Amino acid sequence: MKQQLISLLLNRQRASDHLAPALADSQEQTGINRRQFLQAAGASALVLAAGVDGMATPPKSGLKIAYSAITWGGNDAQAITDISSTGFKGIQLRANAFGPYRTKPSELKALLDQHGLQLAMFSSGNVEIDPAKFQSTIDQHVAHASFVKALGGSAIQLTNSARPKDRLPTTEELKRLATVMNEIGKQTADLGVQAVYHNHMHQLGETPAEIDVIVQAMKPKAMRLLLDIAHFKQGGGQPELAVIQYRDIIHSLHLKDTMSPLPDRPETPSAYKFVELGRGNVNVPAVFKALKTINFNGWGIIELDGVPEPGRTALQCAQTNKEYITQNLKFPL
Repeated sequence: MKQQLISLLLNRQRASDHLAPALADSQEQTGINRRQFLQAAGASALVLAAGVDGMATPPKSGLKIAYSAITWGGNDAQAITDISSTGFKGIQLRANAFGPYRTKPSELKALLDQHGLQLAMFSSGNVEIDPAKFQSTIDQHVAHASFVKALGGSAIQLTNSARPKDRLPTTEELKRLATVMNEIGKQTADLGVQAVYHNHMHQLGETPAEIDVIVQAMKPKAMRLLLDIAHFKQGGGQPELAVIQYRDIIHSLHLKDTMSPLPDRPETPSAYKFVELGRGNVNVPAVFKALKTINFNGWGIIELDGVPEPGRTALQCAQTNKEYITQNLKFPL
């Protein structure tokens, strides 16, 4: 039965290949080109084929689950304690930790070691595309990479605040971001630290088409992709297909969920908020199936930007996310 379904899917993909030129022409105005259409068609077939066996047993892959400290709003010591107590073995810290610990990273490393946590990712912050700020931007992220190395980490995450307020970004602006990130990645690689691009709403790289322009301009030896599945979904994409499409350049993921529209704002379909896994619109099980399909070997970092409802704590949210991973998806920490 499984082989018959896979054959059917492949036949459908061949039919898609035959029809792609005409369909791509009709979709050109929405920013989807022929290459993206073909990649998505192939990804759909692989994801569906991978899902034939279901999720009855825990997926055997190299996926490791970490948790981001962002929910604790800068209280990193409490985040480290809570994340460790919940059973996670990896943590993502933000650039706010650089200030108090920049001259004494050994103290922060000792705290992580004490709680059995590995630094899975460090949020290095904003990348400027203004040529006048090129060198200062490089210096900032190289300094963060040195800090991360001292903490026993091996990756920094790059974001940006360069999205225009009153128009869509140009292809030149998207490629300029990739150019600056490539230089950052080249220099951090010399320190043994991988730089990764984080797709993000309200930044350069909001929609799948924009993300694709940036990723295609990235040099794989210098830059890789941190795929945020909630931002990708909110930007109009299907993250389970993106896992397949970018299988050769994905370094890590943010595992998060987004709710849209909001129950209290049904008249505003574009409104959204990030919520615990399983409460929103992201097809998280499909993402895990896709990761299993590509034999992904890296960190999946659960991230929740803030506590979504009053009266709950960051620790309670972490426990809810853990239960979803371990009980709903049957995936061990």
